[in-house]
Order: sequence, then C-alpha cells, then structure tokens
Amino acid sequence: MKPDNLLEKESDCRLWAIKDPLLTEYHDHEWCKISHDDRHIFEMLCLEGQSVGLSWRTIINKRQAYKKAFFDFDIAKCASLTDEYLYSLLENAALIRNKNKIFSVRKNAIVVMKVIEQYGSFDKFVWSYTDGKQIVGHWAKSSEIPAETEISGKMSKDFRKLGMAFVGPVITYSFMQSIGMVNDHLMDCRYR
Repeated sequence: MKPDNLLEKESDCRLWAIKDPLLTEYHDHEWCKISHDDRHIFEMLCLEGQSVGLSWRTIINKRQAYKKAFFDFDIAKCASLTDEYLYSLLENAALIRNKNKIFSVRKNAIVVMKVIEQYGSFDKFVWSYTDGKQIVGHWAKSSEIPAETEISGKMSKDFRKLGMAFVGPVITYSFMQSIGMVNDHLMDCRYR
C-alpha cells in the first residue's frame, strides 16, 4: 500500500474536518473527548443549538465571537443578560443573527442554573443519561454513525420539558458527542 493511500485511510474519520483548520483542531482535540466542566458543557449546548439548520463549520468559525458575546459562556452571566443586550447582539455580524437563537442562550442558562441548584452541577445531570459512562461506538465508516439515538431522544424531550430551546434529538446527539458522552471516532481513527 502506498503512503498516500495510508493517509487517506487514516483521515476517513476526519473527512468532515480536514478542509478547515478549526474543524480539524476540534475533531482532533475536542470532539468526543470527555468533559465534566459545567461551563464547557453549557458552551457546547449553546453552540450546538446555534447550528440548527446550519453547518458545524459555520458555528466553529464563529465560536470566538460567541465566546466574546456571551462572556465565555459563563452560565450565571448568560442567565442574567438583559433583553437590551441580547437585541444588541442581533447587530453583530460575527454571530448568527437569529433572535430565537440569540435569546435561547439566556433561556437555556436560566434552566441550567436551576438544574445546578437541584443536582449540584449540570455535568452530573447530563451524564446521568449514560450512568456517567461514555458510550463508545464501534464504527468502521462514518455512514454508520447515527444522527440520533434513544438516549438523545429522551434527553431532548426532558430538556424541552425543562424549558430549553434548540435541543431536538439530533442536536442533543451532537451535543453528547461534543462533550464526550459518546465517542464516535471511527475504529481506525488515531484520535479515538
């Protein structure tokens, strides 16, 4: 086998990321890596919600602007944002200027604050869906990776009951991947 073919085989898991340095960095160092940090978990919930109807490439390339606009996704600060401030973000061309998406960050932060009060941490609540364990996929091809699962469907339903927005079952599955609740790196991926 030629070295070029070996490289192509090695990058199958990364096909969605290799044409963008930020996506490549995300795939190699964040995607499916376990996180128990409430702030990071909240950030990923918000960013995944912003991606509804858009590509992850769009969101990852706007990530720094979102971090700046939402105070590095400080949960308490996001929960206390005023309408006036949120409306001002609709003028920020570095963000997705969708009112419902912008306002969902505050809405979800308020819910997360209540969850933290009840469970001690957002991490503890979210990871309870997998009994605190990572679900490891055993996929040979990207086409085998599901878009949603029974667990993401339950999480979505529960999140909506709590009052969260932009948390459908496909988004919650992507969210689970983003914080390492699910490891969907292909079996031959060196970043597994």
